[in-house]
Amino acid sequence: MANKIIAIEEHFTSPTLRELVSPKPGMIQDKLNELAGIRIKEMDEAGIDMQGLSENNPAAHNLDPETAVKAARGSNDFLYETIQANPSRFFGFAALPLPDPKAAADELERAVTKLGFKGAMIMGTTNGQFLDERKFRPIFERAAKLDVPVYIHPSPVKPEIIEAFFKDHVALSGAPLGFGLETLTHTFRLITSGLFDEYPALKIIVGHLGETAPYTLWRTEHNLDKMMKMPKLLGEYYRAHSWLTTSGAFSNSALACAIAEMGVERIMFAVDWPYINNALGTKWLKQAPVSDNDRALIFEGNARKLLKL
Repeated sequence: MANKIIAIEEHFTSPTLRELVSPKPGMIQDKLNELAGIRIKEMDEAGIDMQGLSENNPAAHNLDPETAVKAARGSNDFLYETIQANPSRFFGFAALPLPDPKAAADELERAVTKLGFKGAMIMGTTNGQFLDERKFRPIFERAAKLDVPVYIHPSPVKPEIIEAFFKDHVALSGAPLGFGLETLTHTFRLITSGLFDEYPALKIIVGHLGETAPYTLWRTEHNLDKMMKMPKLLGEYYRAHSWLTTSGAFSNSALACAIAEMGVERIMFAVDWPYINNALGTKWLKQAPVSDNDRALIFEGNARKLLKL
């Protein structure tokens, strides 16, 4: 029997948040609004059996706390109904009201225990704040208790970073470079904050093959160890707590580096639909220079094990 293909970083926009975050009209937004027709058609054309759905950036991150709580709950209820209509094709990652961390932890628990979601998708910084700040600890504590992963997704870099790094080079400030810098910084800050010493069972997913983390782990670890001492080395924390996905990073050499650093059992398939074409991802991985056993783990097996599908 042929292996199934599970893609785990695929986005949508719920009616609740569509009204609150003023999305840009156009073809991408039309697809984000779509929870059956063109989405399933493009899945079928690319051979994708299941999508893990998550609310589009910035989800409920930058709203006032009270609005964020209502919006995240509304988004998750909407996603639950979507999954119930197509349970063999979709599963969900919860949107969380990050501006109210205690409510976010409670919403994560509701989404997992009542709605059957597989974890949470956190859209990077919240009102410019990184998740290593102490106020966000309840979310990670609850994720560890529930034994579900937290997917760390990019967020736009702060305006002052755009000014300092990308003035006259604004095209680099988003997905080409800025998003990756934001997420790489985010994931390393979680380690240096001591988060994983507090919650040794915590699991993190990072897209785009780790936003260059596998490539830079040795250098960062080697130099960091001279400057601050942690109970473990940076790379030990990263490899023990992180799973990477292929979303929007369809490179044979990058995949080889990620497998070499992390082990193939820590790599999962994702596309980043609708920003990236489904067929681009499936065609690439089907032809990538890995064994059939490793290909099956990346396409399906690793996600089934981590997410308990």
